[in-house]
Amino acid sequence: MDLGTTIVVVMLGLLLLGFPMMVPLASASVIAFAFFMPIPHQIIIQQMVSGISPVALIAVPMFIFAADIVTKGHTASRLIDLAMTFVGHMRGGLAVTTALGCTLFGAVSGSTQATVVAMGGPLRPKMLEAGYKDSFTMALIINASDIALLIPPSIGMIVFGVVGKVSIGELFIAGIGPGILILLLFSAYSVWYAKVNDIPTIPRRTWLERGKAVINAGPAIMFPVLIVGGIYLGWVSPTEVAAVSVVYAIILEVLIFRSVKWHELLHIARSTGLITAVVFILVGAGTTFSFVISFAQIPQAVIGALALDTAGPYTILFAISIAFFIGCMFVDPIVVILVLTPIFMPLVNNAGIDPILVGTLVTLQVAIGSATPPFGCDIFTAIAIFRRPYAEVIKGTPPFICMLLLVAVLLIFFPQIATFLPETAFH
Repeated sequence: MDLGTTIVVVMLGLLLLGFPMMVPLASASVIAFAFFMPIPHQIIIQQMVSGISPVALIAVPMFIFAADIVTKGHTASRLIDLAMTFVGHMRGGLAVTTALGCTLFGAVSGSTQATVVAMGGPLRPKMLEAGYKDSFTMALIINASDIALLIPPSIGMIVFGVVGKVSIGELFIAGIGPGILILLLFSAYSVWYAKVNDIPTIPRRTWLERGKAVINAGPAIMFPVLIVGGIYLGWVSPTEVAAVSVVYAIILEVLIFRSVKWHELLHIARSTGLITAVVFILVGAGTTFSFVISFAQIPQAVIGALALDTAGPYTILFAISIAFFIGCMFVDPIVVILVLTPIFMPLVNNAGIDPILVGTLVTLQVAIGSATPPFGCDIFTAIAIFRRPYAEVIKGTPPFICMLLLVAVLLIFFPQIATFLPETAFH
């Protein structure tokens, strides 16, 4: 067998045997170095280390740590109450509250899975009690949580920025427009669903109650303001704002809300360390695997076979969307970004396509894939949290996936949705 065939056979075989993604990636790379690549074997270690060496990756564990702290604390409940006081009385208000709550918490945590846990726990019982079908409820929570990947902070954007050599700060700002557009589409669909299914409304809150909710949630709302405002105004870099987010999360939950004890931070830090280790192992293994397939000239063969080297910008953008969408349906999103980004970025640069637009589009497709069968990670998080079978969890997802794909198409034809804010801030 040649190198390309060997890589595919090894990876598929190990995946079918149930090994986590890091094992097939590393194993395929080791076999390639040992039997097919006439270069010193220590380069495999160098590639793994170089994959996790970029300074920008320091932001990853800090954003994960901040997300873990606020997930354990009272931030989610206060954001839910804030959203409920302003939109809960309208038709479909509870569903709109769920979408808005996921967006707000995503802007605090930057994690889709943390958002599923934090929003799904308190809101799913309320929606079921109000008359919403469980399939709609779970699908809304899962897919609205994906806005967390677009609204800064976003680990997906950090990884893409490092691999694609694109400004992470500009990527963070670019995700705001598509994130808000998804929120509006989900809210409109929720209102329509509530009207069709005659979901009852609840009384309008008084302005006094709204004022109290704003005061209670004020410190939590300042979280995304610090992140987005600091980057937009050029006061801090994404790495620096990650450090600020950890400090603010501790101040918020330990000192202001008093929902987390000082001694609990050690346990939270230990959990963050485990998650960070998994992420960095994937990054190191993925970087090495990208080196192997580049050495084997597999990307050039694929691009040539699809005639993408002579394609126009729209064709390239649609090819990127399809490749990342399908890839994230089966493989961990970070791995997909690490493997596919080096393949497509030369095409993007040669065609003169804005890399910020590409990074936003890739992040959106990663978000869609996180909630898309068969192996979207948010689906299995929902199964664990809601304790419902796989078929029930995915039953209501098609309308939301269609709306997300619509946003991807709109991004391709109207790139200003993503590029307007970063162009205003950085140019």
